[in-house]
Amino acid sequence: MNARLVCAMGVVLLLGACASPGGPTPGAPAASAPGASAAFRAADFAWSQAPGKGGIDGQLAYGPAGQAFTCANSAVVLTPETPWVKRRMMILYNSEQSAALPATEVRGRTPPERSQDYSAFVRRTTCDAQNHFAFSGLPDGAWFVITVAKPVAPGATGRDVAIMRRVTLRNGQMAKVKL
Repeated sequence: MNARLVCAMGVVLLLGACASPGGPTPGAPAASAPGASAAFRAADFAWSQAPGKGGIDGQLAYGPAGQAFTCANSAVVLTPETPWVKRRMMILYNSEQSAALPATEVRGRTPPERSQDYSAFVRRTTCDAQNHFAFSGLPDGAWFVITVAKPVAPGATGRDVAIMRRVTLRNGQMAKVKL
């Protein structure tokens, strides 16, 4: 993966439309037909640049087997869903919905077209000391929230975990998200 992107985002994809039962996600591009090209097209991201009234109120709750993890002072990235981004999620996370995978494993996967710079379409924030993060002013549509969770205990043997989750905003809502 492009080192500039990894450093700039603090995590893998952090730099790195699905049809819902009611039809395409409002404001997002239509899903690609199977086998269709998922080429990078800046125009596919245009919907995400519109002002909106939606938001995401997020909290890291990840902690398998009782082990505590934190995202305090870590980057949280919000990327709009496009066919190109969905393809990247499948390559990096083996999912278009949600995943929690070792960060080294995700960093080791190299999606095609990795030289594409879509950072202008990505929103960023930082997790606070209570593992909380928020995004506001979002237009309706589907987004991917991504961060890296680190073991809390000093000297813990656990590995950093890249966590991704797809969130759909409708009607200017504030979505509560637990990662």
